[in-house]
Amino acid sequence: MLERFIKKERRKVRIRARIEGTAKKPRLSVSSSNKHIIAQLVDDQTGQTIAFASDLKIKEKMTKTDKGFKVGEAIAEEAKKKKVTEVVFDRGGKLYHGRVKALAEGARKSGLNF
Repeated sequence: MLERFIKKERRKVRIRARIEGTAKKPRLSVSSSNKHIIAQLVDDQTGQTIAFASDLKIKEKMTKTDKGFKVGEAIAEEAKKKKVTEVVFDRGGKLYHGRVKALAEGARKSGLNF
């Protein structure tokens, strides 16, 4: 079990070495646990979070993948309020599959480019 976490951290470090968020093109960081999914737009140059969305506000019954899609739409709406249209996608060491993919598709559908 410990080896799985070490491998995930290595993937995360490899990904973050290649991408960097700026004020004009922030990093869309995805974090997911067994219960929740969280997305935030981060400007790495200043170290500040520009926008934030999570499934904690969603009260209706749906699958985790559907919640991921809704969070993607929500982060895109928050980005529009901050006048951000382009982002760099950071999947946080997770596979581009399931909830992470649904979040990306929801964000793209709502107008974010990456």
